[in-house]
Amino acid sequence: MTHAIVARQAGGPEVLEYADVDRPIPGPGQLLVKVAAAGVNFIDTYKRSGVYKVPYPFTPGSEAAGTVEEVGEGVTAFVSGDRVATAEGHDCYAGYALVDADKALPVPDGLDDFTAAALPLQGLTAHYLINSTFKVEAGHNVLLHAGAGGVGLLLIQLLKAKGARVLTTVSTDEKEQLAREAGADHVLRYEGFPHHVRELTNGKGVDVVYDGVGRDTFDGSLSSLRVRGMLALFGAASGPVPPVDPQRLNAGGSLFLTRPTMGHYLRDEAERRWRSDEIFAAAAGGSLKVRIGARYPLSQAGQAHRDLEGRKTTGKVLLVP
Repeated sequence: MTHAIVARQAGGPEVLEYADVDRPIPGPGQLLVKVAAAGVNFIDTYKRSGVYKVPYPFTPGSEAAGTVEEVGEGVTAFVSGDRVATAEGHDCYAGYALVDADKALPVPDGLDDFTAAALPLQGLTAHYLINSTFKVEAGHNVLLHAGAGGVGLLLIQLLKAKGARVLTTVSTDEKEQLAREAGADHVLRYEGFPHHVRELTNGKGVDVVYDGVGRDTFDGSLSSLRVRGMLALFGAASGPVPPVDPQRLNAGGSLFLTRPTMGHYLRDEAERRWRSDEIFAAAAGGSLKVRIGARYPLSQAGQAHRDLEGRKTTGKVLLVP
């Protein structure tokens, strides 16, 4: 037996139960991983609340790091004792989780388990956004929302390493300090941010906006773009964006709008390893700082969700079995 978080119906954080469950058995092509820590992400709250439909009973969690305890039939790339992480797992809010071997990421020496658990989803997201969704180059002006969040703090550092000028929004003085420490050039509050963006770009607007907030920032994000700029809407922390009239993109300056999702940027093993190897190497080498804002015991998953949804967290939130 082991422990896991189980939701028996959709609802608020209170539906997350700490329960005894059978320890899973790896099937062909799978790894049984003893979970050292699981990442808490907004997609987990969308599934828990019913925004994304899932079968119940349901155990949240697609991100974790830990140690391989058993390998299933046909697995040759990993052996018992290997340290792995994943952003594409399932049922990771648990003491043990099954991970498909082809979606497991080797954790390099020099990277501790907590950092390894904090990196996969947000690190891979940051990587594909700036290397593939919109390829950022030196001199680009970039607006990033929620600069003190988990993705935000990583993005700021990676964008500065590329030579971009980074403008970001935050909601508090504490979050402003974190964004500045990460290297942001200009830190704005949300109120009136499109006006300030125009001022800081001599009326031109930014080349790209990375928006993980959604409904509350969407209109302002479009208003912050230069002619032929791109809005990469990669999340909906404030709620989903209502339907959009394509004529708005025309009126804004032949704008581009995309709604990327990570799975479409991890199409094969080569792409997956390119992204994870670069992100893990940067963290292990110290050039990419990973902020773990909060660690909760697995039994307090409900509180972790409350704090995340209440925008009370900074950096990465982890659950520790």
